[in-house]
Amino acid sequence: MDLSQNGTAKNIESLFTVAEIDEIDFSKFMDRPPRPLNMDRQRSFDERSMSELSIGFSPRHLSRNVETFSRTADHTDFVYSPSRRSGINTPMSQHSLEPHPMIGEAWDALRRSLVYFRGRPVGTIAALDNSEEELNYDQVFVRDFVPSALAFLMNGEPEIVKNFILKTLRLQSWEKKIDRFQLGEGVMPASFKVLHDPVRNSETLIADFGESAIGRVAPVDSGFWWIILLRAYTKSTGDTSLAELPECQKGMRLILSLCLSEGFDTFPTLLCADGCCMIDRRMGVYGYPIEIQALFFMALRCALLLLKQDEEGKEFVERIDKRLHALSFHMRAYFWLDLKQLNDIYRYKTEEYSHTAVNKFNVIPDSLPEWVFDFMPTRGGYFIGNVSPARMDFRWFCLGNCVAILSSLATPEQSTAIMDLIESRWEELVGEMPLKVCYPAIESHEWRIVTGCDPKNTRWSYHNGGSWPVLLWLLTAACIKTGRPQIARRAIELAETRLLKDSWPEYYDGKLGRFIGKQARKNQTWSIAGYLVAKMLLEDPSHLGMVSLEEDKQMKPLMRRSNSWTF
Repeated sequence: MDLSQNGTAKNIESLFTVAEIDEIDFSKFMDRPPRPLNMDRQRSFDERSMSELSIGFSPRHLSRNVETFSRTADHTDFVYSPSRRSGINTPMSQHSLEPHPMIGEAWDALRRSLVYFRGRPVGTIAALDNSEEELNYDQVFVRDFVPSALAFLMNGEPEIVKNFILKTLRLQSWEKKIDRFQLGEGVMPASFKVLHDPVRNSETLIADFGESAIGRVAPVDSGFWWIILLRAYTKSTGDTSLAELPECQKGMRLILSLCLSEGFDTFPTLLCADGCCMIDRRMGVYGYPIEIQALFFMALRCALLLLKQDEEGKEFVERIDKRLHALSFHMRAYFWLDLKQLNDIYRYKTEEYSHTAVNKFNVIPDSLPEWVFDFMPTRGGYFIGNVSPARMDFRWFCLGNCVAILSSLATPEQSTAIMDLIESRWEELVGEMPLKVCYPAIESHEWRIVTGCDPKNTRWSYHNGGSWPVLLWLLTAACIKTGRPQIARRAIELAETRLLKDSWPEYYDGKLGRFIGKQARKNQTWSIAGYLVAKMLLEDPSHLGMVSLEEDKQMKPLMRRSNSWTF
């Protein structure tokens, strides 16, 4: 965006940039037979070839867009005209040539959430809900900004993303202390805030590295999201100069040094505390949570593409390559669950001693929860929530499984099985509002023990089985990569019935996601951005190249724990 020093936006033309798709093999989807859902039969993108969608754009995809902005004394209003597209790739309504009525509202809301530092946009705040106490919802969160960043990149507005990357990189270099303990140099902030001093007419940044967070836990995922976003920016714009800056190269190496350091671990996965990621409260995800492992894997693969082949870079490339091979085998072998593997665990013997042990983690079969036997379909599977000595968390976590697909941590067969599971368990995982952050909810005595009686994470609420609209963009990207866009469209149409009417809530409560969350903020920015990204991905699948990596054949395991996902 072209912005004057006081932050006033000028009329501009956004130029369309088609993301290169050399890492995505769309042709493999053409041979897969369609999997129709019970939906209205209309000619839409999943009924055409992927090559037609990603290459044969109609003239309206290449049209330029002009948006008009007006500024009042107190805030900036972005005037939306129905005769114009709110973004170059703004999806159109299924039944007319006009944009879906939610699109303009969503873009207006997203732009109102912009945060400026010294006249430049540097991020989006978590929520614009004046009816609730702000707490930290008036800050720019690294993980929350990712869907906003993708929306702006897809709309041909990369400058805000570049500003964000550089600003958070500067914050990484700050000294980080919690009480008398100093955090690792590579830790990225969970969030930051712009403080305005009207007396001195100055602005300063305040960053939170976990010292102000609930539970005082440092964000393990922030560094991974930063690397993933840097790669998305590079892929979208074709501009490699940002990633090649010495500061960015050093920032990546500092992040990698934290997670590739040697210690007492016997596994290639990362050991984490509760509350270190999107699920930022005590929810029993301590140990080796799937969300962190999938993000770790994807960040390592993105870093391989971004690191320069100089002396320092080559050393990290070698370390990354070794870790990726070990991590992919470990995750595919021990975190994967399908019907056959479930049956194998059910029949496990315990107290095995030697390298030939089958039950390598000494999991007690009696610890298998009853619900998992009914939840597991004949066709389908997923990466379970956690694996550690004598403990397997069989809960389904949406973000980790979607990122596993996008990063190709999941094999093509496993990716298909995850999609089969979502279709088979639509009522449980999607219900009336997509998408369950985890399934099932924990309750009663288990809830008291695991969450410490957390009043925000009661059953089917917030992180404990709540439904989060932001996850739409991850589901949509995973659906497109696996050739199942009809699943994403069905979920988006479901969300469109309520999201705008309910003022873009942070999350929904209830087993089916029927109720607005009891403590959910309205006008939650990543709910808005997640919807926009999902819509733009559906209209132009070539955008998938920003957030997807094709399978590395060298990491394909020589053996599989279970082949039951292949039919």
